[in-house]
Amino acid sequence: MKAAGLFELIPAEVWQIDWNVNCQPVGTAEATLNYLAPYVFKVAITDHRIVGVEAGNVTFRYKKSHSQRLRTMTLEAMEFIRRFLQHVLPTGFIKVRYYGVLSPTFSVPIEEVKATVEIASGFTVISPEPNTEAPNRHRCPHCGGTLRHLRSVRLPRPAPLRDTAQQTHAMRPAMLSAALNSGP
Repeated sequence: MKAAGLFELIPAEVWQIDWNVNCQPVGTAEATLNYLAPYVFKVAITDHRIVGVEAGNVTFRYKKSHSQRLRTMTLEAMEFIRRFLQHVLPTGFIKVRYYGVLSPTFSVPIEEVKATVEIASGFTVISPEPNTEAPNRHRCPHCGGTLRHLRSVRLPRPAPLRDTAQQTHAMRPAMLSAALNSGP
C-alpha cells in the first residue's frame, strides 16, 4: 500500500477493526477471470441455440426445467425480442449467479456447510426446536378444513403372481432358442 502511494488514503479507524480475512491463492488474474466470467457475463440465449429466422419468426432450442430433452420453439420476432429483453438488467446493475456453496449444483447439504462454519468460527448457531407434534392427518391439504371419516373400502386382493412367474420361467427356453435361431 505504501509503495503504491495508497497508505495515506486509508482512514485511521480501519486499523482499529479486528478483521477476519480468508485469503487463498487463486493463481494468476487470468485464472480468476476465467473462473468468475461464466457467473458474470452470460447472455439470455446463445447464438448456437437460435435455429433459424425466417418470415418474421425466430426458431430456437431450449430445455424445460428438470428435463434434459432439447425442444424447439418458434415465436414471432417481436415476442422473441420482448422475452429476450426481460433478461437485460437496468443500467448500474450487475448479474452474478450463485457459485460455490450457493450454487444449485453444490452437493453438500446446507446443514453440513453451516456446521463446518460453526466449528471453524468457534461459535454455535441456535437451531429452532423441531416440531415433535404429529401432523393432524384429518385435515384437508388444500383448505385446512376438518375431514370426516365416512366409510372404509377394502380393495380386492390381486391375483397371486406364482402362476405368471411359472409361465415366464417355462417360456424362457423357447424365447432363448428363438432369439438364437433368428440370427442377424
